[in-house]
Amino acid sequence: MAKFVGAFASGHGPLLARNWEGVGPERLELAKKSFAELGRRFKESRPDVLIVVSPDHWVNFFIDNLPTVCIGVGEKHEGSPEPWLQVPFKEFLGAPNLALHLANQALQRDFEPALSHHLKLDHGFLIPLWKMGLTSLPKIVPIIVNVIEPPLPSFKRCFQWGELLRDAIASYPGDERVAVLATGGLSHSIGEADM
Repeated sequence: MAKFVGAFASGHGPLLARNWEGVGPERLELAKKSFAELGRRFKESRPDVLIVVSPDHWVNFFIDNLPTVCIGVGEKHEGSPEPWLQVPFKEFLGAPNLALHLANQALQRDFEPALSHHLKLDHGFLIPLWKMGLTSLPKIVPIIVNVIEPPLPSFKRCFQWGELLRDAIASYPGDERVAVLATGGLSHSIGEADM
């Protein structure tokens, strides 16, 4: 059975990439220390597969086709098309068997996620992986959650998704070490002018 080895969370504000040095020395030092600690804990957990939960910033979807949740089930995922995001990662191996297992478990529990065999991972996915100082990455299962455009999933439903992820990892017949990284607007305004 798969083993759940860690849960991590990080902000992914674009200024962490576009204006890293301009956030001011105190904030910069705090951000560097926080990402270094996150990277240390991540490396210590040694995941074979990382499930990354993030919103999509109009890279894969737009208002004409906006799923509440989409699971990336592809063999590979593409790096960000955002030209300002100069991360060292360009292509990412997927974990399609685990991703499809998550999708099947979701369907059995009355969730109906969208599936994609080809996702582009934008700054929401990539800034934390980059700033953690990782030189290599495990396989990635991206999960996009719509937190951009109403109607949004309820907190209750998101909590239920968390329970589903836990149970699906525990029931996966492989022997992979699996971690989860959630990214969002936890500190989205770092580097912006104080109001």
